[in-house]
Amino acid sequence: MSDSNLVEITILGREYRVQCREGERDALNASVELVERRMRDLAEATRASGERLAVMCALNLAHEIFQMQATGGVDLVPLRRRINAMQSRIDEALSAQEKLF
Repeated sequence: MSDSNLVEITILGREYRVQCREGERDALNASVELVERRMRDLAEATRASGERLAVMCALNLAHEIFQMQATGGVDLVPLRRRINAMQSRIDEALSAQEKLF
C-alpha cells in the first residue's frame, strides 16, 4: 500500500497512522468507534490504562467473536421478529396510503 492509503485515527486521545484500502474507510471508522467505546467502558470499569487496557479490550472482542462463531453467528430469532414487525408496519402504512387514492 502506498502512503496515500495511510489514515490518521485517534483512540483515547492518541493518534495512530494506519493503512486503509481504498473503499474501506467507513469500515475503519466504524471499527475505531467500536474500539474507542469499548476501551472507554473497560477503562471506567477496571481503572486499567495503556497497554493493559488495550490487551484486555482485544481479548474481550476476540472472546465475543469466538462466541458468535461457536453459536453460528447472529441470533436470528429476535432479528426475524424485528423484521416481521417492520414488515407489518410497512404493510399498514401502505394499506392506509392505498385508501387515499
